[in-house]
Amino acid sequence: MASTIPDPQPGTGAARQEAPPPPPPSDRAARVEAHGIDHIPDHERHGHPRRLFSVWAAANVNYLSLVTGGALVLMGLTLWQALAVIVVGNLFWLLTGLLAVSGPAAGAPSEVVTRAMYGVRGNRVNNAIVGWLISVCYFALNLAAAATAAFALVEMAGITANTGVKVVVVLVVAALTLTIGVYGHAMIMKLYLPITLTLTAAFAVVAVGVFRHTDFSYVPPAPLTGTDLWAVLVAGVALIGAGPLSYTTSADFSRYLPRTTSARAVAGWTALGGFLPGVAVCSLGALAATAVDMTDPQAGLRRALPDWFGPVLLLALVLGTIAVNALTAYSAGLALQAVGIRVRRSLSVLADGTAAVALTLYGLLVSGFLDTVSNVLQLTVVLLGPAMAVYATDIVLRRNRYDGRALTDETPGSPFWYTAGVNPAGALALTGGVTAAALSVDTLYTGPVAHALGGIDLSLPAGLLVASLLYAVLFRRGASRTPTD
Repeated sequence: MASTIPDPQPGTGAARQEAPPPPPPSDRAARVEAHGIDHIPDHERHGHPRRLFSVWAAANVNYLSLVTGGALVLMGLTLWQALAVIVVGNLFWLLTGLLAVSGPAAGAPSEVVTRAMYGVRGNRVNNAIVGWLISVCYFALNLAAAATAAFALVEMAGITANTGVKVVVVLVVAALTLTIGVYGHAMIMKLYLPITLTLTAAFAVVAVGVFRHTDFSYVPPAPLTGTDLWAVLVAGVALIGAGPLSYTTSADFSRYLPRTTSARAVAGWTALGGFLPGVAVCSLGALAATAVDMTDPQAGLRRALPDWFGPVLLLALVLGTIAVNALTAYSAGLALQAVGIRVRRSLSVLADGTAAVALTLYGLLVSGFLDTVSNVLQLTVVLLGPAMAVYATDIVLRRNRYDGRALTDETPGSPFWYTAGVNPAGALALTGGVTAAALSVDTLYTGPVAHALGGIDLSLPAGLLVASLLYAVLFRRGASRTPTD
């Protein structure tokens, strides 16, 4: 078994910080965050892990969760089958929580920690695809969701939402989102508790209206059975699980915590912040789908709610989507830096936003929104599942011991240079996991494994298991050893 990277400060993730120091000037909400992918020194660490709960809660009380929850019923599941799928799919937040523990240990974002898995050069490719490209796609998808709600608000104000108006609305929503992302970590920590409370109040009203109309005994006209049922159940878990699996960047928001912060607390507050609202809001979508037409979620939900609440609902949908997209934009900016582009983090966020706006306008004005949601979320599992598995396995094998300063060294003398800048263990494990998932997928195309199983899509478990097992075997055989081992 390969030895682990030495921990220069023993006790990482074990002790508790009784009196966290105040935030340093470099991480205050009123200032643009100075740090990017560089190491956060110990004297600038601050905060308590419970603050992570509101960060992830605000990001999960959103329109897209309603859409995916309702989509499960539209796919042919009974209400109780859909609710079971929602709970199982949201359990993947446990992996997101596990990844977050590497932030305080390394004092670095996920985009840098993954150099331990892929090597300096290999990690640039990883960040370009898994980090940047997929983040921009999710940004565009969520921005489209917020924009459709904003279009309805514009119509309520008596303004026709023609193409020109839609472009302006998208730009305004994107500008609000990117402002949070540009100011960075401290702004996110300051804003997300009040956003969580506001969204919780709004969705509590939605819940009351939905419960009054829900058909708790709902069964589709032609209930699914046998292979067809299993195919939809597994696809539904992948659809819901794609949300937490997309956050392979959870260390980005925990890296300012003191090195001695409890790893269990970091993982727990992160996972709980995603799981509870994820289950609640997705379930609301499923419950609503038993009574209203969720192919047009906004119009359907408004029929189940008081007339006066219509504009409030739409504003809540926009606010929730801004919250989730600000996190995505923030991480995408770090990913762009980690690819090797020498640009300030604030400018990299703006570059990501420009790309996402272009994709959003295409998605809204050219392609179908609901089809895009389903296809993108399911297909990204092919990449995100294996990437999450490799990261989580590395944390377990190294016992969450990362030398943050060494991780920032990108020279050939770096402990993470491995072979020509690539760690064979991570590269082979990720390739193997993606290959297994691609052979098992059944969404935009049907892989040979899915075809042999009658359309059952096992891309999520196949990618996770193959990537994790391959990485564990290669790591133990020494393929992941560094020159310092």
